[in-house]
Order: sequence, then C-alpha cells, then structure tokens
Amino acid sequence: MPTRKQQTERVFLVVVDDSPELKVALRFACMRARHSNGRVAMLYVTEPAEASEWVGVGELMREERRQEAETKLQEFSSLVQEMSGQMPMLHVREGDPREELLKLLDEEPTISILVLAAGTSSKGPGPLITALTGKYAAKLRVPLTIVPGSLADEDIDAIT
Repeated sequence: MPTRKQQTERVFLVVVDDSPELKVALRFACMRARHSNGRVAMLYVTEPAEASEWVGVGELMREERRQEAETKLQEFSSLVQEMSGQMPMLHVREGDPREELLKLLDEEPTISILVLAAGTSSKGPGPLITALTGKYAAKLRVPLTIVPGSLADEDIDAIT
C-alpha cells in the first residue's frame, strides 16, 4: 500500500522509444515534476522474442533486448535526474507497448499522469496517442498529457 507521501506525489510516466519526440515528452515531464515536487517514471517495452524451436536462441534474443532497454533507460535516467532533481522510476516490460502501458497503469497506483509527445511527421501523432485518444481512451485511469513534439526546450520551460 502506498504511503501518504506516495499518494500525494505526482508521478509523470513517459514511454521510452526511438521516436525523435521522446526528448520533448521527457523534458516536459521532468519540468512538471520539478515544479510540483513530483517524480518521473519511464516505461520501455521490448518486443517479445519470436517463437523458435531453439529455446536458447529465444532466451538470448530476449536477454539482448532487455540489455538494450536497460542501457537506454540508464542513459535517460541521468538526464531525468539532472532535469527533475530526482532519480526516475524505471519499468521494463515485454510485449505490445499499448497493452503493457495499460497494464502498468492498472498495476501501479502511484502513477498519476501519462505524458506523450505527438509525432511531427505527416503520418499522425503516433500509434500510442492514436490508440489512447480513440478506442482505448476509456481504459486510461490517469490523465493523458499530449505535448506537441515540435516544442523547443525554451517553450517547454516557459509553459511548465
């Protein structure tokens, strides 16, 4: 059961991926956390290992993906600590990003806000935002903040 402090502390969750707008979402979450005495949490979802007749190959692939996830999260952890003033909470999951995100939100009551940055290409805002503002909107138990992916650092600092 969360402590009283954990219940009142805002936790801003950012999904870590390879998108160029990730840094915008991360900066926004960090600045909001810093100004509200909150914290940042990061979720990295790895692809599931393909079924293989060689169990060892599948396990090796799974381990390599987990190492990549941990390396990427460690890289961003120092950035988050620098910007927000606190170490982030880290979550690594395997599976479909949308499904794993929704599961984490259900399982982790301390998460209070989901922060995503919209894609800047003509392809649309991105698959997670499209899903979470459409068919899966009713499954969210926390507010979703969508940050324009084209915001500059100065713009983010000015609005947070």
